[in-house]
Amino acid sequence: MGAFNYFNYFTEIEEYFWRKRGAHLLVSPLDWAIVETWQRAGIPLPAVLKGIDRAFESYQRSRRGAAGRQLKSLAYCVEAVLDAAEREREAAAGAGPQVKKPAADETFSHDELRAFFQRNAARLARAAEKLCGRHAELAARVEQSRTRLEELLLLLDSPARLDLEDLERRLTVLEEKLTAALTAGAGEELLLEIRREMDRALAPYRRKMTAEQLSQLERQYTQKRLFEKHDLPRLSLFYLT
Repeated sequence: MGAFNYFNYFTEIEEYFWRKRGAHLLVSPLDWAIVETWQRAGIPLPAVLKGIDRAFESYQRSRRGAAGRQLKSLAYCVEAVLDAAEREREAAAGAGPQVKKPAADETFSHDELRAFFQRNAARLARAAEKLCGRHAELAARVEQSRTRLEELLLLLDSPARLDLEDLERRLTVLEEKLTAALTAGAGEELLLEIRREMDRALAPYRRKMTAEQLSQLERQYTQKRLFEKHDLPRLSLFYLT
């Protein structure tokens, strides 16, 4: 995927899926987690959209599609999207070396980034305060994340060109550490509840996914639910828009 062309990634996929369905409905937590796995795997947006097209064409030929039932989830599109991505990779390999385009210097303004960081730091502070009495260790981890995020704000004051790719790496590491703390601090019942919810959502689509795809999706789904449980912000620039 080209440098940071995924910052409107979710919005583009969401709106395209709505148009294909002919209904403007909220995407589910499962759908969001699926898009995250595509983004993290570096699947280009055009490949995702082609895969969605092919999945809808296949669905319309199926018994359910012929009966007029709607395609309800992006989970049905997973196989087609991965196939489209593989075809794009093969086509690119056959076309010879590509000229790499420079990343746009102003993907986001410094003011947009500063506001995003400040909003997230404020939410982390509120979450740490709520956790303080019940889960002191987790509260300390959340507070550490807030402190680190505020340190990253200093990068926006540098006169040098901002390296968005490196900034995204730092935010990803911060998110991963926070996710590990949330998982370690979660009670067994909460994790079971998330697992049951996820299994119900995935049940119709499991046979279309590989074990690796399911494992990645389960991790993303659990992370999303744990962050929601504690009203924590997602820190990646993927969520700025």
